[in-house]
Amino acid sequence: MGISHEFRGRIGRTVAESEPSFEQAPHPGEDAPNVIIVLLDDTGFAQLGCFGSDIDTPNIDALAAGGLQFTNFHVTPLCSPTRAALLTGRANHAVGMRSVSNFVTGFPNQLGHISNHAATVAEVLGDAGYATFALGKWHLAPMEQCSAAGPFDQWPLGRGFDRFYGFLDGETDQFYPELVADNHPIPTPGTPDDGYHVSADLVDQALRMIADSKGVRPDRPFFTYLAFGATHAPHQAPPEYLAKYRGRYDEGWDLVRERWFRRQIELGVIPADTQLAPRNPGVKPWDELSDNERRLAARLQEAFAAFLDHTDVQIGRLVDGLRRLGQLDNTILVVHADNGASQEGGPFGVMHEMKFFNGIIEMPDEAVQRIDTIGGPNSHTNYPWGWAQCGNTPFRWYKQNTHEGGVHVPMVLHWPDGVPADQRGSTREQFVFVSDIVPTVYDLVGVEPAAVRRGLQQLPVTGHSFSSLLAQPQAPAVNQLQYFENGGSMALVAGDWKAVLKHNPGADFATEAWELYHLATDRSECNDLAATNPQQLAELVALWNSEAERHGVFPLDDRGVQLFGARFRPRSPHPENRRYVYRPPMSPLPGQASAAIGGRHCDLTARVALAAGDEGVLFATGTQNSGISMFVQGGRLVLDYNAFSEHTIIESDVELPLGEVELAVRLRRGEGMSGRAEIVVDGRVVGAADLGLYMRMISSIGPSVGGDHGSPVSQRYAAPYEFTGTLHEIVVQASPEKYADVADAAGRAEMSRQ
Repeated sequence: MGISHEFRGRIGRTVAESEPSFEQAPHPGEDAPNVIIVLLDDTGFAQLGCFGSDIDTPNIDALAAGGLQFTNFHVTPLCSPTRAALLTGRANHAVGMRSVSNFVTGFPNQLGHISNHAATVAEVLGDAGYATFALGKWHLAPMEQCSAAGPFDQWPLGRGFDRFYGFLDGETDQFYPELVADNHPIPTPGTPDDGYHVSADLVDQALRMIADSKGVRPDRPFFTYLAFGATHAPHQAPPEYLAKYRGRYDEGWDLVRERWFRRQIELGVIPADTQLAPRNPGVKPWDELSDNERRLAARLQEAFAAFLDHTDVQIGRLVDGLRRLGQLDNTILVVHADNGASQEGGPFGVMHEMKFFNGIIEMPDEAVQRIDTIGGPNSHTNYPWGWAQCGNTPFRWYKQNTHEGGVHVPMVLHWPDGVPADQRGSTREQFVFVSDIVPTVYDLVGVEPAAVRRGLQQLPVTGHSFSSLLAQPQAPAVNQLQYFENGGSMALVAGDWKAVLKHNPGADFATEAWELYHLATDRSECNDLAATNPQQLAELVALWNSEAERHGVFPLDDRGVQLFGARFRPRSPHPENRRYVYRPPMSPLPGQASAAIGGRHCDLTARVALAAGDEGVLFATGTQNSGISMFVQGGRLVLDYNAFSEHTIIESDVELPLGEVELAVRLRRGEGMSGRAEIVVDGRVVGAADLGLYMRMISSIGPSVGGDHGSPVSQRYAAPYEFTGTLHEIVVQASPEKYADVADAAGRAEMSRQ
C-alpha cells in the first residue's frame, strides 16, 4: 500500500513501532479578525444620515461614529463591475466584468463572470482557514447559467464561499424574492402578510451561519459578504416604514438637496468651499412641476427613504448579533455602496418598471391614481432624476456615468480592535477605490494571495492597501492613479486631477470632448478647465490610455440592448428555433435562462392526464403585477393575461375531458401593441380574446411549471396553486423572428438590473 506524500510520520509493523502524523488544516492565527463587507445597491453619496441626508440611518451612523468615515471613496459606475473589483482586488475589466454579468460579448473584458485567474477574497481567505459566507445579491455569473441546471462553477459556492443564501440576478422583488440556498432554488419562506421582507431574512441567515460556525469552531474566523438588494429598485418596505416618511419630502428636491448640502459641509463630509453642482439636464425646478408630478415624486422618494431606513435597521440587527456572540470588537466591518444613485426612473419616476421597458410612459396624472400602492408588493417603483441627483449631492450625474455622481459613494469602516480609540469617529479624505478594500483586508489579516491557484496563474492584485490610514489621518493616499470606464464613458483620477468623458452611444470616441477638473479645489466637477489647461488634459488622457491597455479595457464597447441577442449562441440554453420542453418536477426558472415569450408569437402546449376535480397551474411566468398564467380550474382551461394588473381572462367554453388531454394557449402579436390569445383543447379552439397590450417584456421573474411560485399572476387562485393532475410536459414554442422592439425592451430590462 502506498503512502500519501503528505504523511510525515513513520510506519512500522505495529503502532508501537510507528509514529503518527496528523494533517494540519490551514489557520490564519488565533488573533485573526473576522471580516464582514456589507454592500448597499444604488445608494448615493449623500443618502446616509452621516453623509448628509435626513433619512434615518442611526445604525450605520453609529458604525461611523465608532470607526472611520471615508469621504473620498470611489467605485465603478455599475453593480457587477464594482462587485468584481471588490471581491478580487483587481480592475474589473481585467477580471472579465466590463458591464453587468447578464452580457457575454466574446471578449476577455466581458466574460459574464470573474476570471478564474483572479481568485476572490473568499477563495483566498478560505484557503487560509476562514469560514466564508455570502448573502444577498450575487450578479457575478452569466444569468443563463443561473437555473437549477447550472453550471455552478461561477455561483458563490464555486468561487470560494462555503454557504450562500440570496438571489443571483441583479434585482429581485423584496417581498417575493427568487431565492437560492447554496446551489439550489428554494421557495420564499414567508409572504408580506406574514411580515416577510428579504432584507430581514438575509440578516437572519447571516447570523445563523456565523453562530453555527462559531458555536462549533470558535477558533476559526469568518468572512461574510452581505449584499443587500437595497436600495436598488423596486423600492419596497414594510408599511410602518412607509408611513413614517409620509409627507417628509413634500417640499421637493431643490430645498432638500440644498439642506443636505449644507449639512454635508457642517459634518465635514465635503470641503467648506465645495460648490453644489447645477441641476442635471432633465431635472426641472420643483416649483415648475404640476401638482400630480410633485405628489408622485414625493411619494416615490418616501418609498426610497423607507427602504433605506429598513435596511439600516437590519444592519443594526447584524451588529447586535455580533455583539451578543462576542464577535463585534474583532470584526473588520465595512459598509459601502456599489455605485451612485440610479437614473433609471427617468424624469418622472416609474410606478412599474416593466411598463417602462414596454415603451409605456405612465405619466404622473395616471400614476397618482395608484399612489397608495407605492412601496408595497403591488409596486415596482423607481424615483425620478431629481431625487437621484439629490441622493448624489453635491455631484453631477448618476449611476452609469463616470462623473462623481456615478462613482463617488459613502463608505464606513468599523473595527474596535484595529482603529485607535483617538481616531474613532473621524473622517478620511484620501482617495480610495473599491479594489483597494481586499488588499487592505489581506494586509490586516496577514494573508498573501497565491501566485498560482489550482494550477492557474493568477493575475496580480492591483489594488492598494490603505491600512496606513487607520491610525494615521494625515497619511498620504496610497492610490494616486485610477481609471474608470463604462459603456464608452471614461475618466481618470491622477492625484488631485480628473479627466472625464461622458460618451453618447454611437458617437465617435475620437471626437468627443474630455473635461478636466481640479478635484482638490472642485470636488463636485463644476469648473471645467479643459480649455485653459489643455496640456494637463492631454497628459491625463494619455495616462488613461496607458491604464486602459494595462488593465484590459479595450475594445471600447458602447452596445447596450444589442447585447441581449448574444445569448442565442452555441452551447447556450436557448435553441435557435426557440422550442423549449419542460417536464415537472422542475424548480422555478430565472428569466434569462428560460423561454423568452414576450412580444412574440408563442404556443404553450401541455400534455396532461386529468381526473375529476384536478386543478392548478400548468405554466406561469411573472408576478401579480404582470404575467401570464395557464391553469385548470372548475373543470375548464383558463388563461389569465395580466398586462400590468389589467387582466384578460379566457375560460374554455367546454368542460375538459378526463384522461389524456392536450391543452394549449396560442399567443399572437398584432399590429402596434395589440395581440390575440386563444385557448385550445385537443386541437379545437375553445376560447379567444383580443389583447389591448401585447407585452414585450413581461417581468423580471421567470416561469414556473406545474405551479406558480412567488406572488400569484392571477387573482383567481392563491400561489403556488400546484397542479393536482399529471403534467407530462409543457412545450413552449416561441417564434424565432427578430423583433427590434422585443430586443429593446429586454435589453433595457437587463441593464436596469445593474
